[in-house]
Amino acid sequence: MEIKKVNLSEKLATFSEHWSPKIIGELNNQHVKIAKVKGDFVMHQHDHEDELFYIISGTLFIEMNDQTLELHPGELVVIPKGTPHRPYAPEEVSIMLFEPATTVNTGNLEDSDLTVSDLDRI
Repeated sequence: MEIKKVNLSEKLATFSEHWSPKIIGELNNQHVKIAKVKGDFVMHQHDHEDELFYIISGTLFIEMNDQTLELHPGELVVIPKGTPHRPYAPEEVSIMLFEPATTVNTGNLEDSDLTVSDLDRI
């Protein structure tokens, strides 16, 4: 197997759609994903998986029941499994996600219009 480096800027330049994560790597049954997000997502939770958000560019807000986090480039947060959360971004944000390969982006709302069940690998 050939080991290749990944350039985040190059990968992000290959797509423009929002809320559609792309797989850029795998390790230990985890997917490393990137996405561009803008606007509102749905309030949801992942019953069996923690989810890591790392901000590459822009400002991401994550609303939870008792607080709203404001995340800037170079910052990350781990949302524990079972925690209701709703990401939103007034302006475009580029993010990296680390989560189990079984994670569906809309968690317990698998029938949402924003659900992406067949992720592209780029």
